[in-house]
Amino acid sequence: MTEPIVFPTDSADWLAFAGSRTDERLARVDEVVARLKDGSERSTLEVLALWNDLQIDLRRAHSEAEVLAEVHPDREVREAAESRTAAAQAKDTEVMSDADLAAIFAATSAAGLDVDAARLREHLLRDFRRGGADRDEATRDQLRAFAARETELGVTFARNIREGRREVRVEPAKLAGLPEDFLAGLPIGDDGLVAISTDNLDVMAVMNYASDRETRIALRRARADMAWPENDGVLAELLDVRQQHAELLGYASWADYETEDRMAGSAARVASFLEEVDGASKGASDAEYEILLARLREDEPDAESVTSADNLYLLTKLHEERFAVDAQEVRRYLDFSRVLEGLLGVTGRLFDIQYVPVHVATWHEEVRSYDVVRGGARIGRIHLDLHPREGKFNHAACFPLAPGVRGKVVPEAGLVCNFPRGLMEHREVQTFFHEFGHLVHDILGGDQEWAPFSGVATEWDFVEAPSQMLEEWTWDADVLASFATDESGAPIPAELVERMREADAFGRALLVRTQLGHARVSYHLHMDRPADLAAATDHWYAVSSPLGAIEGTHSYAAFGHLTGYGSCYYTYQWSLVIARDLLTGFAGLMDAESAARYRREILEPGGRRDAADLVEAFLGRPFTVAAYRDWMGSPTS
Repeated sequence: MTEPIVFPTDSADWLAFAGSRTDERLARVDEVVARLKDGSERSTLEVLALWNDLQIDLRRAHSEAEVLAEVHPDREVREAAESRTAAAQAKDTEVMSDADLAAIFAATSAAGLDVDAARLREHLLRDFRRGGADRDEATRDQLRAFAARETELGVTFARNIREGRREVRVEPAKLAGLPEDFLAGLPIGDDGLVAISTDNLDVMAVMNYASDRETRIALRRARADMAWPENDGVLAELLDVRQQHAELLGYASWADYETEDRMAGSAARVASFLEEVDGASKGASDAEYEILLARLREDEPDAESVTSADNLYLLTKLHEERFAVDAQEVRRYLDFSRVLEGLLGVTGRLFDIQYVPVHVATWHEEVRSYDVVRGGARIGRIHLDLHPREGKFNHAACFPLAPGVRGKVVPEAGLVCNFPRGLMEHREVQTFFHEFGHLVHDILGGDQEWAPFSGVATEWDFVEAPSQMLEEWTWDADVLASFATDESGAPIPAELVERMREADAFGRALLVRTQLGHARVSYHLHMDRPADLAAATDHWYAVSSPLGAIEGTHSYAAFGHLTGYGSCYYTYQWSLVIARDLLTGFAGLMDAESAARYRREILEPGGRRDAADLVEAFLGRPFTVAAYRDWMGSPTS
């Protein structure tokens, strides 16, 4: 088995690593393609084994380049990695549109194959069709051109967001209400003003705590516009190219193309699902909104509406006033170092694994690396890049690095977040557990014979379910008490956690409506391809959530999920329906038998079975919406 990735130890070697390493892997892909086409007589299993080797190199080429493009501190290295990400994607398109290669696999037989090999062959034939391998040469050339342009536009869109940081300068008095430890890190400039940025840490602090409404609105406006106007034309062209790509393959829309191999199965099902979410959440969200508006008018008597710059602040105040939950008091128990240690401890016990620190070179000195170990044997490696810095991916995500293939490749992945080095918000702890859910899924699902089934390889609209489910552990008093302690070592009181749970239920429907807005924007921008992106975006948010957008902003330009998730942001609510149901299969959050069964039935299979079958194996029945409705507090009919 190959060892985990060995990153350069000398900064001067990174540029070559970002370029030549990818090129070497892509050259090996070409070698395997040549072998498959050499006319030799091979069994189906032998053909699939060669394909497996091809996929290992292709996936590693793309994953390694993608991570470096998002996280390396040297802009020149990031740009080199961006170009190799595009090269790897182009190679994938070239392979999947190769008519001769498709014919070789079509000539194989499923006879005698085990279940996994037969599934691999079936999926491969489907993916050749989706790649256009069955089309004439001119069509295949056009499809490759579309795919190349989509990649180029997607890389540009992401770069503009990553590098679109903006600042708002305000008088110190305008930051009243913010935590003292946060304010201590904001120097007053020579002009007597303080700079607050569109970085997540600044945005979260201001939106939760700043009592000055003008400051909140100014920062929300800057955040919404941080990649505008740069991404305006980029997104418009991307939507157009995707539609042409889909139509050339015979699909009515890009959404129909994207959802064909997902649980939803069609654009029409996505639309009906979003209507179901609408019906489940509207009544509760309207009631919550009226309470927020009344509270806003206590501070701003002339306020006509609650905006996206108000809701988090108002929820923070209402949680304190109605439920005696002081968010700044909660922060005292959530020191980053203790949260990290606690997360590793909780997931280690839950999934019967250990995290052993390893001191290896990575792309930045702050990255923490661990071998994931079970029974004394390494089963994977993870890298945690958890704090903000200039030029780095500015959200939170899990990035695969190497697909786990039994006897060949150790599964490896990185977690990229932007957390404070000191006290955390509870919402940030939720995010940490959420993203770590992806990470453990990638590693525990990495013991596979076939690379395409390795890690987080289920239908894409299921992938958020395991990560969303893991958020529940951040609301359990016993779990929190194991790591959430103040400076004296006293654990967070159980009664405070109970009040936090009660407070969290208030505002939940409004949060779902916000997510519904994101999902509708994602879906309808692709379905409708409006000439006026700003007007369309404003419309879909307006009909989805009572919270007002900041007038004149262009949030679609900084909506990073429009590249990776495309038309399918609905995934988050679809997965949440499943996540809430999965929780009903646990006898207790730390129950060893339930956790072992969950690991065995949901995480470890990777992509070897359909997601619906995984869920049914764990629950003993098909999933339903009942738990989601209960969580929402909505009626059953």
